[in-house]
Amino acid sequence: MFLSLRAEVEDALEGALSALDFPTDDLGLEEPPDDVASVLASSVAFRLAGEAGAAPPQVAAQIADEIDAADLTYVAEIQTQGPYLNFLPSDAYLAETLADATDDSYGHLPDREESVVVEHTSANPTGPVHVGRARNPIIGDAVCNLLDFAGYDVDRHYYVNDAGRQMAVFTWAYETFDEEDLESEPERDRIEYDLVRYYRKGNAYLENAAESEAEQAEAEIESIMQGLEAGDDEAYERVSEVVDQVLGGMTECLARLPAEFDEFVKETRFMRNGDTDDLVARLKDLDESVYEEDAWQLELDDHGIDKNLVFLRSDDTSLYATRDLAHHEWKFDNYDHAVTVLGEDHKLQANQLRTTLELLGNDTDQLQQVLYSYVNLPEGKMSTRRGTGVDLDDLLDEAIDRARQEVEDRLDDRIRDDDLDEDDIERIAHQVGIGAVRYDIVSKQPTKAITFEWDRALDFEAQSAPYVQYVHARCCGILEEAGIDPETGMDDVETAVDADLLATEAERDLLETIARFPAVVDEAADDLEPHGIATYTREFADRFNGFYRECPVLADDVDPDVREARLALVAASKHVVANALSILGVAAPRSM
Repeated sequence: MFLSLRAEVEDALEGALSALDFPTDDLGLEEPPDDVASVLASSVAFRLAGEAGAAPPQVAAQIADEIDAADLTYVAEIQTQGPYLNFLPSDAYLAETLADATDDSYGHLPDREESVVVEHTSANPTGPVHVGRARNPIIGDAVCNLLDFAGYDVDRHYYVNDAGRQMAVFTWAYETFDEEDLESEPERDRIEYDLVRYYRKGNAYLENAAESEAEQAEAEIESIMQGLEAGDDEAYERVSEVVDQVLGGMTECLARLPAEFDEFVKETRFMRNGDTDDLVARLKDLDESVYEEDAWQLELDDHGIDKNLVFLRSDDTSLYATRDLAHHEWKFDNYDHAVTVLGEDHKLQANQLRTTLELLGNDTDQLQQVLYSYVNLPEGKMSTRRGTGVDLDDLLDEAIDRARQEVEDRLDDRIRDDDLDEDDIERIAHQVGIGAVRYDIVSKQPTKAITFEWDRALDFEAQSAPYVQYVHARCCGILEEAGIDPETGMDDVETAVDADLLATEAERDLLETIARFPAVVDEAADDLEPHGIATYTREFADRFNGFYRECPVLADDVDPDVREARLALVAASKHVVANALSILGVAAPRSM
């Protein structure tokens, strides 16, 4: 409904500005501050003051005089406040919002009939997912959810590095060493924890072996890489035996978040089908192409990049960047849009990739890259190769344990005996614990480095996942008390209510916040910023808690018609908070 109101305001402003011979290219629309009763404001008078030869408040008054609110459906009144134009919602706006929001699909935008592939996570299959990289699958999955909610046809891809030196080393080590050669037991009973020991053993051997032994090992590793480059089936199958097993374990870990994928795209695909060879030939023909320091490279200085892109070694083996260029051209051929979620350490490579794709004649407007900083723990830096890192599994286990303790600490014996059994507590611990991790990470602007802190993430009273999740549980509790099952009985909520009965400031604030949800989704999707949804959920939780404190729903002295209207508002609130949390990948508990 907010989108309809915004469109109506845009039309009205453009008409008024045209009538006054003012330009209409920038309407200055923005969200008003909390202490202003409007749902939309315009600062256009600031921009036009010089051209009008008048102070901004006078210009604002001129524009307001040109708009007749009686001609508008969703705007009841236009007020000026200094240089600002404030648009106050009509009763029709609030009534239609309430009717729309009582549908559980509220906030979903219409089908755009545009496809988008989102590539995220894509961690090298060398061992367990470690927590330093946890921001990628969490942000990536939220971006996918957001775009899907905003009406795009989304494919979720994991790009598998199965052709680089790391995988050749891993394959050689897996084939060379036996269990008795390994120094430790697996940290968990899952395949990637077992096999990563071979990878670590192989790296340790290469660093410490005698020169002749190291040379022999390097020759074997090189033969695997050459075999992959030549499209040799045996080499591919040898590497795949390791890659597929490790990847299977990694995806079990990621499913705990959850982060799931439609396709695992292997880089060897673009070597085996000839795309990489074709790409190399085209790169060599570019004016920027040079052969120096025993490698084919692109000089990108004239394009603002001071480091060359190496795309072919002297032994005619390609590099990850070469294969990724072929991968991206494949994306462009098959999707309308391509989104890649990358760590900040890939910023240079991302710039090289985009520039090279442009040099090859591609329209890179199709490509958007979401860059993020890493998540740190107080324990310090982590390294999978050295085996000193904190794995994502460890973080999730700790989150569940801490959430379980928090839930138990908040329960008294009566509640435990009457309402929640041990299975309920375990369910809530998983929903709250993992939700706390996801929410805390996705709620921050991606480019800002963050340090994960348990006390903040699991704070039921602060603006955290539990704080927002509790709103959903509270909505369910009210509905249950009214005799409505919040999972199967939502059709029993009376939606044909008089929104005029929701007359208090707390009710109207909540309803106006509900109305904004589709627009928040639209803006966040355009900007690829799921943290905008998290910001909205915190504001929404504040609004709902204000309503809960001030407006009893089921009390005996509440007028029956008001009761029905408030119950519809609770149902709408449940849908909004559940849908917003689903975009973030956070569970919406029925009880807490």
